[in-house]
Amino acid sequence: MEPSLELANVTRVQQFVLLGLSTRLGVRDVLFAVFLALYLLTLLENAVIVSLICSHSELRKPMYFFLGNLSCLELCYVSVTMPSLLAGLWNGLYHISFLACMTQLFFFIVLVGTECILLASMAYDRYVAICRPLHYPLLMRPQVCRGLALSSWLGGLLVSVVKTSCIASLSYCGPNVLNHFFCDVSPLLNLSCTHVALTELVDFISAIVILWGCLLMTLASYVAIGRTVLRMPSAAARHKALSTCASHLVVVGIFYSATIFIYARPSRAEAMDFNKVLSVVYTVVTPLCNPVIYCLRNREVRAAFRRSLH
Repeated sequence: MEPSLELANVTRVQQFVLLGLSTRLGVRDVLFAVFLALYLLTLLENAVIVSLICSHSELRKPMYFFLGNLSCLELCYVSVTMPSLLAGLWNGLYHISFLACMTQLFFFIVLVGTECILLASMAYDRYVAICRPLHYPLLMRPQVCRGLALSSWLGGLLVSVVKTSCIASLSYCGPNVLNHFFCDVSPLLNLSCTHVALTELVDFISAIVILWGCLLMTLASYVAIGRTVLRMPSAAARHKALSTCASHLVVVGIFYSATIFIYARPSRAEAMDFNKVLSVVYTVVTPLCNPVIYCLRNREVRAAFRRSLH
């Protein structure tokens, strides 16, 4: 009876304090200016890509359809994580309510899950284009592309509903300081004063299904692509085929190397300063670089951009 009374008298945490990237005043000022510039540049780049794909008929192809979805996702991505990062750099510490923290976590998990599935869909698109070119118009017809994109968003939404519900149902009795610049899974589990075994199990299963499942699908697609490329008769054909996959491989490598390092470990692992720096890779650097890696190197996109300027 006494333990239940003590648990009932525990005050639930009403807000969290995000430590941010740095608490040193001089460093914060520099980082704020840098990340504000990166934030605005990321918004501009991805907005330009979306507008070009929507307004030019020659870019209405499966590859560009997925790139448009990716740019929309990146716009949401930086808008979920960067405001709290900038607020922490401006104020030193960022106070966020429990509801706002869970809302940020919900949208962050949605976007991570969606990007995993979307990158796998893009790998499948490249597989069909190189390994089954005669069937490409049929296998990647508009209905299929829309279905793959919708499945990506719905898959991320489903995973986020389950994971966020589990994390929000935990008790947080204090302390309320998160060693991060946004509300992430591991720092929140570290602060919970109740058993988190079920939540960690849900997190582990979702990581296997979404993160590792999509990675294996992507790798399987590129193994098949590699075999097809090796059988091509001329070096020019091999170079052309590989050049269509190079951008996707770079983005997949950056995204998965960072996410697997953080999320493939036990969920209650300490959120060290190095983890925060690594989180910057997939929350800031990847959305900034994706338009350059994917689109601005592409001749059709550059031609559409020049026509828009003229």
